[in-house]
Amino acid sequence: MTLSVAMCTYNGARFLPEQLRSIATQTRTPDELVVCDDCSSDETAHVVESFAAAAPFPVRLVRNEARLGSTRNFERAVALCRGRLIALADQDDSWHPEKLAKLEAALEASGAGLAFCEGEATDEDLRPLGTGVWGAVRFGPEEREKFWRGAAFEVLLDHNVVTGAAALFRAEFRDLILPIPLDLMHDGWRVIHDGWMALLISAVADIAAVPERLYSYRQHPGQQLGLRGSLEGGAGPAPGGAAALREAAQRRNDFDDELHYLSAVYERLSAAAPHTPRAGRVLEGLRARLAHMGARAGMPAPRLGRVPRVLGELLSLRYHRFSNGFASAAKDLWL
Repeated sequence: MTLSVAMCTYNGARFLPEQLRSIATQTRTPDELVVCDDCSSDETAHVVESFAAAAPFPVRLVRNEARLGSTRNFERAVALCRGRLIALADQDDSWHPEKLAKLEAALEASGAGLAFCEGEATDEDLRPLGTGVWGAVRFGPEEREKFWRGAAFEVLLDHNVVTGAAALFRAEFRDLILPIPLDLMHDGWRVIHDGWMALLISAVADIAAVPERLYSYRQHPGQQLGLRGSLEGGAGPAPGGAAALREAAQRRNDFDDELHYLSAVYERLSAAAPHTPRAGRVLEGLRARLAHMGARAGMPAPRLGRVPRVLGELLSLRYHRFSNGFASAAKDLWL
């Protein structure tokens, strides 16, 4: 089966040679590398062109006429890929030699729509930081068990655990994930390509999680995303009990962005997802979640007037399915 690598670059000349070497030395070499450069002002394009001259597979460099940003740039790179399998590549990581081979094998063995692997978090010199990527993105035993029983959508709707650098997916799902809705690209809810991609594919197919650390995920000051906040303790399980109530009381009672995002997911799946029992269950769950978020967003100002709505959401168990249970109910009653 043909396999494409979609890489996006922007002023990445410092770390790009190592990443390109790691792709060239895969035990399963790709059938093509598509690089979309987002108007770099350094030597990035020259690095890619020099690599292409000796690469053991075709390399296509596409230079954008205007800045697209990372999500739109990845969208363009994926659209240009010709392979039946598509791997995403950041410009500053380093892949272990068997990364593509093991991800492809996982797809073939499971029939999944997407496979992703664990990664090694490193500093900018590729020195291990003593942790994997999965721990930083809260992909623990409970979440893994849900993936293994086909409930990845439930996890991914709560928080993304699939970094693009770790993923290989089937090109047949390209029309489902592209284009990413333009109106989701704003400061309130900025959609990242890997989260959108993984969530939509999980609604219609299994997601295979490969527990081996098959790439080095370089952390450095110049990267756009990365794991720095998570590695410093910024990502962790939500507290329970009184702590959850205090946390809920501190958050803004504003659900507009989440409602907008969920509506966009629902509309895309309704229009483009195949009619399967899995997709039907996902859409049914989304309708319930949208109803819950709409009820919370539309709480009347007088507190007594909120009681019937809060009780209704409690009795339906939607506070426990989609929010923080009694803590969120108390927040809606009193704040």
